[in-house]
Amino acid sequence: MTKSAATQVAAFIANRGKGLGLRLGVKTSGCSGMAYILEFVDQLNDDDLMFDNDGVNIIVDKKSFVYLDGTELDFIQEGLDQGFQFNNPNVGDECGCGESFNV
Repeated sequence: MTKSAATQVAAFIANRGKGLGLRLGVKTSGCSGMAYILEFVDQLNDDDLMFDNDGVNIIVDKKSFVYLDGTELDFIQEGLDQGFQFNNPNVGDECGCGESFNV
């Protein structure tokens, strides 16, 4: 996670008023096979791995970790657009709309 992403996540959690951290995961979706999941975590699951990054806890389930290992989460601002961007070295192909990927 870049410093910019960590700052944004920490602010979101503070505004939310609770949370252990941010879950990064994958689910089956889209035309290429998998899509990213970003969600707040209030309670850990048995299969969760937790990593501290600049004071922000990143939670990844063991099944998703295989697909996300080495991935960088960044927060970008381009003009009026802003959002999180995944830089995943494991991606083999992405769909044309950029919503899903495969490895």
